[in-house]
Amino acid sequence: MSGAIAKYRLGGMTWHHLQYALGLALLGHHVYYLEDTGESGRAGTAYLARVMDRFGLGDRWAYRNKHGDWAGLSEQRRRAAISSADLLVNLSGELARPEAYREVPRLAFVDTDPIFNQMKLGWDPVFRTMVDLHDVHFSFGERLADTSLNTAHDWIPTRQPVALAEWSAPSPPREAFTTIMSWRTRGTTRVHAGDEYGEKDVELLRFLDLPEQVAPAKLELALNLSKGPRAPVGQLTSKGWRLVDPSDVCNDLDSYRAYIQSSMGEWGVAKNGYVRGSPGWFSERTACYLAAGRPAVVQDTGFPSILPVGEGLFAFRTVEEAADAILDVVAHYGRHSRAARAIATEYFDSDKVLTKLVERALA
Repeated sequence: MSGAIAKYRLGGMTWHHLQYALGLALLGHHVYYLEDTGESGRAGTAYLARVMDRFGLGDRWAYRNKHGDWAGLSEQRRRAAISSADLLVNLSGELARPEAYREVPRLAFVDTDPIFNQMKLGWDPVFRTMVDLHDVHFSFGERLADTSLNTAHDWIPTRQPVALAEWSAPSPPREAFTTIMSWRTRGTTRVHAGDEYGEKDVELLRFLDLPEQVAPAKLELALNLSKGPRAPVGQLTSKGWRLVDPSDVCNDLDSYRAYIQSSMGEWGVAKNGYVRGSPGWFSERTACYLAAGRPAVVQDTGFPSILPVGEGLFAFRTVEEAADAILDVVAHYGRHSRAARAIATEYFDSDKVLTKLVERALA
């Protein structure tokens, strides 16, 4: 499989990509992790090596920098792995040169940013060529077929695989609902058919008054302030939001997992584009909260028609719905915690998610 662990070197992104490789290995597949993103840097190579060693994949990875130099597998073993592979999974389209791997019988593209990627296919010919090079196309937008964004691709629904054994919470949580987010990552709002599709900043501003409605429950944002426009920190804190720096509390694999496990649950908004487009997208981060037995109160993106809501997992559209859900979780925490883990086991277990993905990709 292909990902971007060395490129990003962040706890959440590492778990996001790692759980594909780890999950495939747990199923008994002879899996290799390949990173060919066009990036460069020794720090990334060293980080990737540590992660792969830790999870028993120390002899199963290869990394190519922008100069064409490889690390990890020897050239002979890398070529042998590629020539013998049945399937190459390109997660988030991070593989810079899929055409270089056409000797693999099946190339699978996994779209983790639905609505935005479908719009990009309409205006970016380089991106479209890259996507079209794949034989099969999956999407976290499990309801893309119900949207108006027709790209002439057969988007097969999929979701984040979670290695459940890695996420059992070791101790009771603190009294805070948390989430990990960037205020905004793109410089401009996307427009399609006259409609604007924004990011999380658009949605969070709609819920500024939520903390006072759920007190004494605490709402905490691990908010990345280094990307894009600055968040209105003073306005948020004056409304009762607790802000922490993700580089301090959840920067690496262990602290990211510990931050989620220590939380009472997740409260979070989605990108405005997911809310407007309603593609059924569901966060890979929220799947980890559920796996840790931490209930999730997250914004409706169309997923209630796919996943069970009302116990352990809640979808909201208004401030009142969000407040009611948080207060219900606090009042009946044990029941909602058990339900959260049960949802993760039924719907996000890497064994189930990846078995289905491989079967569909090779069909």
